[in-house]
Formats: sequence, structure tokens, C-alpha cells
Amino acid sequence: QVQLVESGGGLVQAGGSLRLSCAASGRTFSSYDMGWFRQAPGKEREFVAAIRRGTTYYADSVKGRFTISRDNAKNTGYLRMVSLKPADTAVYYCAAVLYGTKLTEPTGYDYWGQGTQVTVSS
Repeated sequence: QVQLVESGGGLVQAGGSLRLSCAASGRTFSSYDMGWFRQAPGKEREFVAAIRRGTTYYADSVKGRFTISRDNAKNTGYLRMVSLKPADTAVYYCAAVLYGTKLTEPTGYDYWGQGTQVTVSS
């Protein structure tokens, strides 16, 4: 079992930056693949980024602006977001799965955090 808690969301102006954190419980966090998803009002949850060991994956809409990383010693994952746009406004969720095979799909994850709101004003 893994429990995930996101933090770091907030209100930021367009062009600004935020760093989201995802604190995980459990001593085997390093064995889990991790992803970030987001969901805007009235829209489906969409893939943002994922990390498996040292390999990272990004949605085209965030490539070059967002960076996913993790610190296994701290049992924490991160999503660094720069050059934020109003279109990035959403609730952001971190997710984890043991040896995932569908890292870009919400159904590919077994554990989810409660989400953190990111609002980008124009």
C-alpha cells in the first residue's frame, strides 16, 4: 500500500512557476513508477508526466515547461512547472503503480493522491 499526499498548488500569474510535491508513505517507494495527471472542470483527467526509474515521459502540452523528478530518500516526487499558462489551470494529482505498463493512462495507476489546485491567471 502507498499513500500519496500532494502539496504546492496555488494561484500564480501567467508566466509564473510552481513546484508540486507528492509525499509517499511506505518504505518501497523507489520501486514504484510515478505519474502526474490533471483535471480541469468539465474535462477528463489527462496525463501530464511520468517517471520510471530514470526515464521521464511528458504530454506534448507541457514538454519543455514541466519537469518531473523524485527523491527516493525523501519518499517524495516533484513536478516543477514554469512558464505557466491559464490552460494549465486544473487539479493536479500524483499517482503511483508498481511496475506500470500504461504510464500515460489513469487506469495504469493503483494509488492516487487527493489532488492540489493550480490556478493560473491571465
